[in-house]
Amino acid sequence: MHDRNLPEVWLRGPLDNIPALLQPVAHALLQAKEEISTLMKDFPDKSLWQKVAGMASPGFHLQHLTGVINRLFTYAQAKQLSEMQLEYLSNEGNPTNKVYTSAELADAFYRQVDEAIRVLSATDTNTLTNFRGVGRKQLPSTVIGLYTHAAEHTMRHLGQLIVTVNVLKANKAID
Repeated sequence: MHDRNLPEVWLRGPLDNIPALLQPVAHALLQAKEEISTLMKDFPDKSLWQKVAGMASPGFHLQHLTGVINRLFTYAQAKQLSEMQLEYLSNEGNPTNKVYTSAELADAFYRQVDEAIRVLSATDTNTLTNFRGVGRKQLPSTVIGLYTHAAEHTMRHLGQLIVTVNVLKANKAID
């Protein structure tokens, strides 16, 4: 959980074992982890799939955050997505027979961030500008481009999640 007395992660200094060029990526991912921990604490499961003004639900954002990091880091490792990853992508935000809890979705995100940090710490900085193809069309990117996009995309959806959860709370749509 985030200690409100601490500055944001990027203002706490360099992270151990993370290459200097990848510090901003790690900082953003860890900041998102802390903010989601605070935001989703005691969030009612019954409100996970509620939408505000037709926008994405909290449940979708949590699933998508986890999936995007997983997929972008897979591409950064010069791999294609597995059938399981493609199935996860197609199910993001869609009703399934599985009943999710807020804690389960948040925990899945935390585990994905932890894995991303592990990968960042093992990244050879000499590979950061190496070409990486994205998707079936192999659209051009680089290792650092994929890692950077994972961080910025995470922060974009975190912002949307914060607004959605707070609007739901303000509208007393949740108990």
